[in-house]
Amino acid sequence: MRVARFATGDDPRYGLVELAEDGGDHPDTIAVITGDPLVGSVDYTGERVPLSEARLLSPVIPRSKVVGVGRNFAAHAAELGNEVPQSPMTFFKPNTAVIGPDEAIVHPSYTNQLSYEGELAVVIGRIGKQVPPERAQDLIFGYTVANDVTARDLQGPDKQWSRAKGSDTFCPLGPWIVTHVPITDAANLRITTTVDGEVKQDGNTNQMVHGIADLIAWITSYTTLLPGDVILTGTPEGVGTMVPGQRVSIEIEGIGTLTNPVIADTDSADTDQTTKEDQ
Repeated sequence: MRVARFATGDDPRYGLVELAEDGGDHPDTIAVITGDPLVGSVDYTGERVPLSEARLLSPVIPRSKVVGVGRNFAAHAAELGNEVPQSPMTFFKPNTAVIGPDEAIVHPSYTNQLSYEGELAVVIGRIGKQVPPERAQDLIFGYTVANDVTARDLQGPDKQWSRAKGSDTFCPLGPWIVTHVPITDAANLRITTTVDGEVKQDGNTNQMVHGIADLIAWITSYTTLLPGDVILTGTPEGVGTMVPGQRVSIEIEGIGTLTNPVIADTDSADTDQTTKEDQ
């Protein structure tokens, strides 16, 4: 099931996406539902919206946090000259970094090395603390696609990653959340990143150093996960820079494709005025 957050006017709504490839009776439409599926029960309204007429938003605005995982693919760690950490290396992104499909990634003036990182994102659906790996599946609402945008040249000098990872627009998510996926299936998905159509990353979630269940166990050992929280599980090798005027697309097998343009900060007046309800 694909859960989308979308708008046809001013107010965000939720719906279930049916694609032509599903072979159903309503191809490429969104069946509108009431409420927020991450926090309560929902009902069909009976309305269907053509996918072509909907503006897809970030499928989730995390209520408390985005937890990133660094160096969780050995080849990616190696390409940057880093060792693979023995335990998961985690960091936080604020929810103000989140944007949706086709929204602009703003290239700040304070970085000369803005990098894409295509990643599988885990969306949490239940409260969890001290969760053992064998119970990790119980916490997962579904999966979406993420771009862990990084100002690479700030990671070292800043000594911590708040600016490098947490600046506004540095966490694109989308196009929707795919639910009812067993962890074993999510552990074998192809991840491909392209910049202006040129393949830059081509990896698989089976290359993770620490799997999804172990990541949930590690994160909940020190912080409580809440419904709507998001875990970014790490990126394959092939990261590189992106500049204003380019378009970055990340495709994850069985989930979908997330595409965002890159703009210079001098062109971002409209972006600066965007509210969370618009994302």
